[in-house]
Amino acid sequence: MALRINDTLPNLHVVTDLGEYDLHDWIGDSWAILFSHPKDFTPVCTTEFGAVAQLADEWAKRGTKVMGISVDGVDEHKQWKSDIEKTAGAPAGFPIIADEDMAVSKALDMLPADAYLPDGRTAADSASVRVVFIVAPNKKIQLMMIYPMSVGRNFAEVLRALDGLQRTYEQPLATPANWETGQDVIVALSLTDEQAQEKYGEIDVKLPYLRYTKNPA
Repeated sequence: MALRINDTLPNLHVVTDLGEYDLHDWIGDSWAILFSHPKDFTPVCTTEFGAVAQLADEWAKRGTKVMGISVDGVDEHKQWKSDIEKTAGAPAGFPIIADEDMAVSKALDMLPADAYLPDGRTAADSASVRVVFIVAPNKKIQLMMIYPMSVGRNFAEVLRALDGLQRTYEQPLATPANWETGQDVIVALSLTDEQAQEKYGEIDVKLPYLRYTKNPA
């Protein structure tokens, strides 16, 4: 069955270039981002993993762990990281899953069950492995993004989405289009005007169903 938002992330045992983990234990009480790619030593993915490396301080500020996924092996990951760090100018300190048997990619619904890796494969053979998951501390998937081979992921948008998820997590709030940290947020329809005022103070009623309030501290 396909994974959906609010599904629990499968607690898979994974082998990475930095050791072995059970995903739920690795996440712990943190937020987590899993981002995958079809093959090491490919141009677009090298720039993407470099972007993640450059954002290390931002992930840390948000209590968020990051882990890559590839259907290549540990040795390839270790060699590829030198290229990532060379082009990004930043250490790639996050683990990358070595999903050589594609068990993780299939469990996370990135590839069909009958997918296999032919000899001499290219990135096109596992092109579907181009996904971002954001997972909350309760181990539930909060967001999924799926990209094609030709379009590099915008990790500034991943960071913005993470901010929005953390702002609204287990709160009767939502964020409007193009929201950035610090901007006003939307009061959920589950609260009456009176309840919203009691909880958040002043509200700005644009429409009966569109009510803003200041971003709570």
